Amino acid sequence: MATTPVAVVDVTSLALSPLDIGLRMLLAMLVGAVIGTEREYTHRPAGMRTHMLVALGACAVMTTSQLIFWQYRPFGATPDPARLSAQVITGLGFLGAGTIMREGPSIKGLTTAASIWATGCLGVAVGGGYYMVAVVGGVCIMVTLIVFEWLQKKILHNRYSLYIFSVTCTDVAGTLELIHTLAGEADALLNSIHVDEVKTGFKIRFKADFGGRHADERLRKFISDLSADPHTSSVTSDRSRM
Repeated sequence: MATTPVAVVDVTSLALSPLDIGLRMLLAMLVGAVIGTEREYTHRPAGMRTHMLVALGACAVMTTSQLIFWQYRPFGATPDPARLSAQVITGLGFLGAGTIMREGPSIKGLTTAASIWATGCLGVAVGGGYYMVAVVGGVCIMVTLIVFEWLQKKILHNRYSLYIFSVTCTDVAGTLELIHTLAGEADALLNSIHVDEVKTGFKIRFKADFGGRHADERLRKFISDLSADPHTSSVTSDRSRM
């Protein structure tokens, strides 16, 4: 009776030398440092060291998975090298959630959370020995964070018109009510309202987003109507960085 030949798979490439492990760790740290430096330069909650640790930890987990496979294979065990890395990718979501903050109607930190998750994925790629995936992926992430941020500002210049206001008044309750009324008429979103008492009365600081069509016209009308209030002595505004 003829027997079916058994395919022999060469797994010797999974054997890792100390040099291989060291190179993978260093490359993972380098990828994390480059991406994290961009986030820290833009004053984001997770910077260079955070991204380095994420990439390094993910690389260590993937490398350990391969070592476990190679160590226990002679005893007949066939552990799945991808099982531990799958848990890393899932767990990174909890770390990324810590960088997401809500400020009024806007949500900040989503891009940083995504960069943390993507950096962890690159760390897994490095740990698996897929250096080209890590390098090309790292370049693509940097292009997304730097080039496309600039492109987004150019394309959506009028979509985001966030201004920081400082209003000096004598009747804080009436002025606050007026600010909310005028913001509603101008279709502007208010957030980060702070009130301080000064020698001439009260100073109200707040942010208002006039994004959308005819933003400049709505902004001018808002300032004009607010300045015309008899309880308001001064109104200043500066455009905020997106």
